[in-house]
Amino acid sequence: MSIKRLKLPYFIPKTVLVKPPRKSSGYSPDVVLINDANLQNEELWEKESTVTQSKSIPLVIEVVSSNWEDDYYTKLGNYEAMKIPEYWIVDYAALGARKFIGNPKQPTISIYHLVDEEYQFTQFQNSERIISPTFPDLKLTANQIFNGAL
Repeated sequence: MSIKRLKLPYFIPKTVLVKPPRKSSGYSPDVVLINDANLQNEELWEKESTVTQSKSIPLVIEVVSSNWEDDYYTKLGNYEAMKIPEYWIVDYAALGARKFIGNPKQPTISIYHLVDEEYQFTQFQNSERIISPTFPDLKLTANQIFNGAL
């Protein structure tokens, strides 16, 4: 899977700030896919590498660390409110609460996608093939992502 091969107007910037409306600060996601075609509508892009519109952000990926609550509670709520179409939480060390990744806890990829302005989610573990609305032809399993076999 390749953005160029699929001829999508997307790119992954080195640095970007995703700023929810009416918030004084934003997030610097681990990976964010940017829709180049909408950047002309982003007032803060040229000077601050900041995006605020869901049309500019088709996908955000957060890799869970010790502050897992931010990814599962705060960012999830803010990204949903921003109407970002797809949000992945990659919990490779199974740090999230059992209510998020199951019992027993194990490495999990949670993919949230907007349906009628609310996130619905699917989870992937072990050798389960990832299903992404943004990249329906993706042929990776959860373990391949956890092991860096991209």
